[in-house]
Amino acid sequence: MTIRPIEIRLIGLPDVEAILSIQAVSPEIAQWTPGDYGRVARGEMAGWVAEEMEGIEGFLVGFLIGRQVLKDLEILNFAVRPDRRREGLGRKLLEKALEWGRSFEAENALLEVRASNLAALNFYDQQGFVAVGRRKGYYRAPVDDALVLSRRLV
Repeated sequence: MTIRPIEIRLIGLPDVEAILSIQAVSPEIAQWTPGDYGRVARGEMAGWVAEEMEGIEGFLVGFLIGRQVLKDLEILNFAVRPDRRREGLGRKLLEKALEWGRSFEAENALLEVRASNLAALNFYDQQGFVAVGRRKGYYRAPVDDALVLSRRLV
């Protein structure tokens, strides 16, 4: 297997189609519309993509969307292509978002995750997140509770 460089960069409008492709094979994440991702690309929220470079071209293998809420960083949507998970790409995306949070002196990073998503819960545990709440029946199709996770940044 050839290892190609990965670039973590800001989301742009041309990335929306590839992000939707990653979302389509990631039913455990929030299912956003093209317009939602367009808002990110226009700067209404923060967002990064992990792009694998092959020569001068690249293709997206993951993304993360966040926003500033007062003195916190809220992670809104986050996925890595299933065939590229467990390679450190999610950690790189999360590190970029946490770095951004520190740039505005965020006190905490917050997110919600399906209570049944054990792989994600394990990942977040390894990244220092802890459960601080539960939202009963928060998710639909299928119905599931959301666990609210937090990590101190200061």
